[in-house]
Amino acid sequence: MANIAVIIAGGSGHRMGQDIPKQFINVYDKPVIIYTLEGFQRHPQIDAIEVVCIDGWHDVLWAYAKQFEITKLKWVVSGGATGQESIRNGGFNLEDKCEPDDIVIIHDGIRPLVEETVLTDVIVKCQQYGNAVTSMPYNEQIFVVNDEISTVKYIPRETLRRVSTPQAYRFDLIDKGYHRAFKEKIGIYGSAYANTMMVELGERLYFAAGSDKNIKLTTKDDLEMFKSYLKQDKDKWLK
Repeated sequence: MANIAVIIAGGSGHRMGQDIPKQFINVYDKPVIIYTLEGFQRHPQIDAIEVVCIDGWHDVLWAYAKQFEITKLKWVVSGGATGQESIRNGGFNLEDKCEPDDIVIIHDGIRPLVEETVLTDVIVKCQQYGNAVTSMPYNEQIFVVNDEISTVKYIPRETLRRVSTPQAYRFDLIDKGYHRAFKEKIGIYGSAYANTMMVELGERLYFAAGSDKNIKLTTKDDLEMFKSYLKQDKDKWLK
């Protein structure tokens, strides 16, 4: 059984407002995508890495991987017009490379602070249940909009979880899911992702551990937060 990371880096990142895709922005002389890949490179349970990359940047990615010694990078494939098409392209490329019980770990290329404990737990849970999604509890109160300026209903936060990447799936499960989803047009539009699609296809998802540090770099403010995390010194007395 192998554990294959599929890193989604097929977007152009218009909301960041920069001239290059945000996954290739340099932070302290290293591109964001390399910070992401290093988390998977270091993890002892990750056997290989595939990157779904924006067209025109494949050679740049290979060059960076060589420079920063990302030796687990085995495949680079083109992204699609949407996030779901990009994940599909990554999965379909693995059809002659993966066994049914191999685990595919899907992760956003612009989440560069994935922690080893988070990766470990998502793999363990997937081995146990067939899938696993990184999740965190909600710490704020959630209210339902009534008439745009008021509300009369709230959702108990204990019943909610925030779900992000990494997400892990047995290869046969996720591969069949994407074939069916694109054939039947289920769970592939708007903000749909692998997790929401699988639920729409009738699958039960299982929670794995998450981390507040696992931020997604969408805006310039997110980029500044990322830089702050990189320079952060942990107090030794904190448990």
